[in-house]
Amino acid sequence: MAANSAPGTPAWLGAWNDRTALSLLLEHGPLGRVRISELGEMSKPTASLVVTRLEKAGLIRIDGEATGGQGRPSVTYAARADRVLGVAIDIDAKRMRACLVDAIRTDHETVEIALPAHASERNAVNEVRAAIEAACAPSGADPASVRTVCLGVQGYLDTLDDDHLFTETLPGWPRSGVRKIIEDELGVAVQVDNDVNLAAVAERAFGAASSASNFALLWLGNGLGAALDLNGGIHRGSFGGAGEIGFLPAPQALTGLDGRPVSDLQDVMGGKAMVRLAREHGMHGRTLASILDALPTSPARGAILDELAYRVAFGVIPLLAVVDPELVVLGGPTCRAGGDELAELVSKEIRGSSRWAPAVAASTVTGNPILTGARELLVTEVRNELLESVARITA
Repeated sequence: MAANSAPGTPAWLGAWNDRTALSLLLEHGPLGRVRISELGEMSKPTASLVVTRLEKAGLIRIDGEATGGQGRPSVTYAARADRVLGVAIDIDAKRMRACLVDAIRTDHETVEIALPAHASERNAVNEVRAAIEAACAPSGADPASVRTVCLGVQGYLDTLDDDHLFTETLPGWPRSGVRKIIEDELGVAVQVDNDVNLAAVAERAFGAASSASNFALLWLGNGLGAALDLNGGIHRGSFGGAGEIGFLPAPQALTGLDGRPVSDLQDVMGGKAMVRLAREHGMHGRTLASILDALPTSPARGAILDELAYRVAFGVIPLLAVVDPELVVLGGPTCRAGGDELAELVSKEIRGSSRWAPAVAASTVTGNPILTGARELLVTEVRNELLESVARITA
């Protein structure tokens, strides 16, 4: 609301009605004036004035005509989603994936950008700027309309220690103050979040955890991580490092590791460990991606998944002891390759070796879960900023 509009005054009521109408268009899609008056509980003349103000301010546009009943078709209006935009970014050591985000959840194209191999050629500001410009290009959006960015990284940001960045996959990026550096240079709000946390946001919104009161997401790929959703919100911990289970110590007694030293869970379930496990069972491949591509048709699939399930259960049980979630979701490239079969095997291992018995499910989020989670957070951000702008623009 405008700062000089006291509650109950005509200016305050006008701003309230403007915000209400725009919120309805964001939530329901295109609406006519009559429907706006009904849903917004305002008179038809008031709804007409509101629509006129919003259209004049460039916040809504004519979308088409609604037919039905007798008489002339009525004009329908839609929110202008290009006024405030966000960009979701999934970034690792080699590439960025980015997509535009607007307040009406338009399905914008995802773009991919290769990154330089050497740290001396990397630059946080330039890379985020490139992601914004590339994300805007397919739809012709104005990069100046991008007000907020969400970065999914393999690591985490310690917000209590000058935004210290803990990651091994962003060479050349500053280790302290990176968020403020990007914000100051580009003039956008920046949120840096752990990639697995963002995947959990997607799982809550669109995946296997949509009806769970709380759940843990275990992510297996080249890296290893977990996210904890407690009562509908991500638990990030005091310093941002909750879920970094790859650093948990693992005993050498854990078998099937080709006699190599084992120091932590990354050595047990990470990408290199998965490649070694596959080779022990006669599969050939130098990278995790090549192993996972061949796994569905490999004669060794059953034996590999049996051993992997044992290791996954070993890594998950500490989470169960601390959080006791009702559901464990298995995500990431390795778990996606194992699918429902791996989830069932992990469930049996947990039940057979511990006192806990959570449901275990494979992730059902399609596409890129990290971008999907970042988009979900940004939709709320851009909607709020668009609604906050109503009083300033229509006053």
